[in-house]
Amino acid sequence: MALDMKYFEEMEAKIPKGRVRTRFAPSPTGYMHVGNLRTALYTWLIARNAGGTFILRIEDTDQGRLIEGATEVIYRTLAECKLDHDEGPDVGGPVAPYIQSERRDTYGKYARLLIEKGHAYYCFCEKTESGEDSGDFDRADDPCRALSLEEAQARVDAGEPYVIRQRIPEEGSTTFRDAIFGDITVENKTLDDQVLIKRDGMPTYNFANVIDDHLMGITHVVRGSEYLSSAPKYDLLYQGFGWDIPTYVHCSPVMRDAQNKMSKRHGDPSYEDLKEQGFLTDAILNYVALLGWSPRGDIAEQEVFSLEELARAFDLAGMSKSPAIFDIEKLIHFNALYLRAMSPEDFAKAAEPYIRKTVKDKDLSVSEIAALLQARCEKLTDIPEKVAFFDSLPEYDVGLFTNKKSKTDAKVSKAMLEAAVPMLEGLPDWAQDTVHSGLVSLAGALGVKNATLMWPVRIAAAGQAVTPGGAVEICCILGREETLRRLRLGLEKLDRHD
Repeated sequence: MALDMKYFEEMEAKIPKGRVRTRFAPSPTGYMHVGNLRTALYTWLIARNAGGTFILRIEDTDQGRLIEGATEVIYRTLAECKLDHDEGPDVGGPVAPYIQSERRDTYGKYARLLIEKGHAYYCFCEKTESGEDSGDFDRADDPCRALSLEEAQARVDAGEPYVIRQRIPEEGSTTFRDAIFGDITVENKTLDDQVLIKRDGMPTYNFANVIDDHLMGITHVVRGSEYLSSAPKYDLLYQGFGWDIPTYVHCSPVMRDAQNKMSKRHGDPSYEDLKEQGFLTDAILNYVALLGWSPRGDIAEQEVFSLEELARAFDLAGMSKSPAIFDIEKLIHFNALYLRAMSPEDFAKAAEPYIRKTVKDKDLSVSEIAALLQARCEKLTDIPEKVAFFDSLPEYDVGLFTNKKSKTDAKVSKAMLEAAVPMLEGLPDWAQDTVHSGLVSLAGALGVKNATLMWPVRIAAAGQAVTPGGAVEICCILGREETLRRLRLGLEKLDRHD
């Protein structure tokens, strides 16, 4: 049965040319791990840096591994990270469809074309399914490799089950080029005749992505370095079809430590987990960008980058061959920088749900509490514990009133609170300046340093040693009535201590 070459000519005619085209091609198998997010980011950056096109393709050929809702996670994560795609299943484009399972007929036709060209063959061996992707299939043991196309076609027509295998040259070597790792040469005899089309007619990952990358006009293929060993087989497929080979960009792995790659199984965080742990999307992206890439030239020392700055600065020459270690402390450092850089309004908005987890009293101002936190907060999830005392005074030990630096002990603190309560009661209004000047004037009148008065007032008002904000800010947020109630409780505590 002769192939209709018109189909292939029409497919070639559709391929966009003349600009950089990259693709992020995840499998919908669950969460977006850090390595996956980095691949998406680098792929997007290469396209944006060159003024090219960024494509989203869903690789769902491995039906057994698909997870309900996983495609939504991919869309949501890309949208939150502002990694906008120009073409994809949801927005369409000139080389649709962008979901592999919807392109099934295409792969079969191209596999058949490869057979005609002598670079693939039908294999009827029983063992083919189990040995399918394990890499241990010995082509010398495969009698199907020697079958003529007529013999093989007769068996196919008779309904015999088969897979289609790549015919790797028996002699010589294959050299492929990677943008990061340079030229790599592999002896052909070390490569197996990998399965291209499975018995159920579905393509293997290794075949589908070569066909799709070509037909979608992909110029730069970004993926993990674990695919380096498959690259010579991809090259041989491109050569078999007579196609141009794209630029390969194999990224080194993201490691938990010097020995172990990050993995969900070992509890390493996904993008969603990091969000839940109180990290900002912008901080996560900034940190992930630097896991395997370094800015060069005038910006070599720059650490903080917006997405736009990254797109301008990103180049393949800055990428590293060495594995990158994911350091949560470094991410915390980035997150703190981003939190401090937010406008007070934006910070208050981001902090509000975390403040309201423990501060239920609606009379207490979120923006005033947020203002205390912004310079003292590394992660949003730190907030509930830091501010719980605003809602209700915790149980605390009288020992907190003793502080060497502030020159206070239980006796001094009692005297300070006894003086502070009537002064605060008599203030004309309850504004920050009024409370502040009232306490400073009182310290002067008592002949003590400000800290000697402020320490016991803050401990009585908050009931904990470390607080965001000092005595004045805490009293102002609590209001006159609640402040005085708490200071009197502190006095009772000190009285009992006597």
